[in-house]
Amino acid sequence: MQKVSTEASVRGEFQALLDANRNIVYKVANAYCRLPEDRRDLAQEICLQLWSAYPKYDKARSYTTWMYRISLNVAISFARHNGVRERHSAPLDGPIEDTIAAAEDSNVDQVRSLMAFIEKMDELNRAIMLLYLEDRTYQEIAEIMGLSETNVATKISRLKQRIRDELS
Repeated sequence: MQKVSTEASVRGEFQALLDANRNIVYKVANAYCRLPEDRRDLAQEICLQLWSAYPKYDKARSYTTWMYRISLNVAISFARHNGVRERHSAPLDGPIEDTIAAAEDSNVDQVRSLMAFIEKMDELNRAIMLLYLEDRTYQEIAEIMGLSETNVATKISRLKQRIRDELS
């Protein structure tokens, strides 16, 4: 009887953490999938992998850092497996349109260009840019991505320069 109540409390604890940080799952899914059905599939796969990995979660670490790491790893794997299909499809709506809808009229063209540029990035750079745009510190990005802080700083600097070159 105690095992059942322990499982229920773990499930409840996980659900509460997932609910409180659900936006991470959606942001990652939007960054890696163009089609709404693919975003839903990826979000579901991320949640499944988070649940599977939850028993190994070290509570001494930040939950959001752990969640980003799992989410981005799942998204990168998902993108690699679905890359051919996505490259040959044209969405009717997508993360670019959602972001543009939220932008001020004067910034629409800049936001559209930036989002299009980010969509063209490889999986690693897209993940780094997503975290950077979320105002994560270099240290947090390094921990999530499994890179050194210096490597993250270098990559972000290069990405910023590429963006400036592309959008100027």
